[in-house]
Amino acid sequence: MNSFASAQTLVALPFPAPTDDLYSRVFDAILEQRIDAASRFTEESLAQMFGARRSDMRGVLTQLSHQQIIVLRTHHRPRVAALDHEQVRQTLHARRLTETTVVRLACQQPRAQDLKCLRGLIDRERQCAAHGSAIRLAGAFHLQLAEMAGNAPLAHFLGSLVPLTSLAIAQFDVSVEGYCDWRVHSAILDAVERGDAVKAVSLLSGHLDDLEEILLNSGLGLSQDRVAG
Repeated sequence: MNSFASAQTLVALPFPAPTDDLYSRVFDAILEQRIDAASRFTEESLAQMFGARRSDMRGVLTQLSHQQIIVLRTHHRPRVAALDHEQVRQTLHARRLTETTVVRLACQQPRAQDLKCLRGLIDRERQCAAHGSAIRLAGAFHLQLAEMAGNAPLAHFLGSLVPLTSLAIAQFDVSVEGYCDWRVHSAILDAVERGDAVKAVSLLSGHLDDLEEILLNSGLGLSQDRVAG
């Protein structure tokens, strides 16, 4: 069982400077399973580990709990959520319904500044070699596309679904290449830039089909093990 309470652990694990985005750093650590569902940690130990103020760490944990990544319960230590097969299936179903609408809206009036931002994100995906960061950046593409669509409620809802998908990829030990393919994202964005909603939706649907098959096949055995246990 992992523990982040010891001084040796806090010293041994290298992390970026505290000026880096704290949420991204913590979420990357979760996706890399340096912090996993078996880890024992506290708000204070995480703050020490990331060289952050406890109040800032509290805010990050609260944000992650709203995304159902971290479970916060009164009088209990925080813990990383352990996803099961049915939860992932429902999340992917909701994503499909939401993102189909999002990509159609994005195709209606693609703005140059939004396209440039997404191209930059895809370029970061292409260059990223870190497992956790690659998963998070792949999810960030979908979230940024939702922002481009200009529908705040849809973007907010998708913001609760994408992080859960990212966690499932990490917990079910899915190959990053099976999900974080910057080429697919680039093709989707090309269609959006042309205003070709039919092509963009087709590419997105195929992308989500592949993700669903990979995740549910990977997660089924894990889910059954948890039920048996």
